[in-house]
Amino acid sequence: MLRIFADADVRGTFFTLGWVAERYPALISRIVAGGHELASHGYAHIRADTQTPDAFRADIRRTKRLLEDTGGVPVNGYRAATFSIGGDNMWAYDVLAEEGYAYSSSIYPVRHDFYGMPDAPRFPFYPSGDGGTREIPMTTVRLFGRNLPCSGGGYFRLLPYRLSRWQMRRVNRADRQPGIFYFHPWEVDPEQPRQTGISVRTRVRHYTGLGRMQGRLRRLLTDFAWGRMDQVYRIGATGTG
Repeated sequence: MLRIFADADVRGTFFTLGWVAERYPALISRIVAGGHELASHGYAHIRADTQTPDAFRADIRRTKRLLEDTGGVPVNGYRAATFSIGGDNMWAYDVLAEEGYAYSSSIYPVRHDFYGMPDAPRFPFYPSGDGGTREIPMTTVRLFGRNLPCSGGGYFRLLPYRLSRWQMRRVNRADRQPGIFYFHPWEVDPEQPRQTGISVRTRVRHYTGLGRMQGRLRRLLTDFAWGRMDQVYRIGATGTG
């Protein structure tokens, strides 16, 4: 991933597990040295909507300190595992603000069997009013009265590249907004071990398109201008911009 970004002269935001930083500190140093933003993905990829407020606070506090100590840079951003902030745990934003997180990117305004808050704003907003932690939701395109996903992940591997590019361009040109694109490290590893005992749906979602992911990603990085989330959305340590 770091080589692909370097080849395209692109800087991005790496939402990183504390578990990874603890075991591979040299990798965190490489991310920071490459000019990328270091952000929190929680310690061990536990869904935020399964945690109590106290457990959530302990998790994000531990991860923030670990990443900052390892990387030597401030950590201002957070992304909940599996986009697991929604209507039932909006209290998470007060905790994030109290723990020093300037922004979150944890809501996907779509309908999905694992996550989603389709009635949430499509573009950045402050869940607690005019201040606090800013939420930058995953990018969607509005068509036929519905929000359709166009932020990457499995959709990017499963759908034709031309469609994904058209959706992103529509957001740029029609909504006049920047967009978010995400992917996971395993999505650029077609030789990864295959898991057994999983459903057909899970197998399709996880393994389809792995072989063409690197080529698509390199093309995407040249078709659009990209940057770190804290810079694109002009977010500082206080969350203002």
